[in-house]
Amino acid sequence: MAAFYELAGAGFEATGLTRGPWDPGAQHAGPPAALLGRAFEELPEAEDFQVCRVTFEILRSIPISPVEVKARIARPGRRVQMIEAELRVEGEVLMIARAWRLRTAPVDLPAEAVEIRPGPALPSDPGPANFFPTGETEGYHTAMEIRFVSGAFTEIGPAAAWLRMRHPLVAGEEPSPLQRTLIAADVGNGISGAVDFRRFVFVNVDLTVQLERLPDGEWVCVDAVTIPRPRGNATAESVLSDERGRLGRALQTLLVAER
Repeated sequence: MAAFYELAGAGFEATGLTRGPWDPGAQHAGPPAALLGRAFEELPEAEDFQVCRVTFEILRSIPISPVEVKARIARPGRRVQMIEAELRVEGEVLMIARAWRLRTAPVDLPAEAVEIRPGPALPSDPGPANFFPTGETEGYHTAMEIRFVSGAFTEIGPAAAWLRMRHPLVAGEEPSPLQRTLIAADVGNGISGAVDFRRFVFVNVDLTVQLERLPDGEWVCVDAVTIPRPRGNATAESVLSDERGRLGRALQTLLVAER
């Protein structure tokens, strides 16, 4: 089965399924974010902690080419740890991730304090999910199944969409809940563009994901709004959910410019 990445020596070979909408030779930021999340999950004691906040700094566009990822525990702790990871192409760091992970342990909280807020319902009918007119037949848009609740890639304004991976992140591996969340969370600016894709670029330079819990099942919902400003910047804010309800939030800082 095809995958976003193939194992290649000590690193990974990116496939065409990682392709994003801005450059046919560059990856969408979702798959590299998920790959860095995978590196976090390979750190010691990962099963005893939950990643509760992670920020990805996108230093440059990431080509569809071999990549290497490394992770480390930057601030050890019994209950709270800061972890870091980086993605390199030909030795150059192109993406950095820094996260807080917290030890999981039962806490006897009142029921009303832990009530999960519902999110948009998953549509039973896939419906149309027309991607941006990039002219590419393979990429993130074909590797993810997308069902819109409101809005669309080619419509201006807020939008909510459910996403599910059609393929593994890494060939031969079952995607984890964290990977499923991170690969979807970066789509907020794409589905809720406030300006016309044909006239403007609105590309994010970072992605912050704050997780209250990890998703159940394959689907993740991104309920997003983009707020542009006339000096060439914008913010995209998203609420993340699964079929049980709210998971957390995602935030992106955008560069807005005329093509």
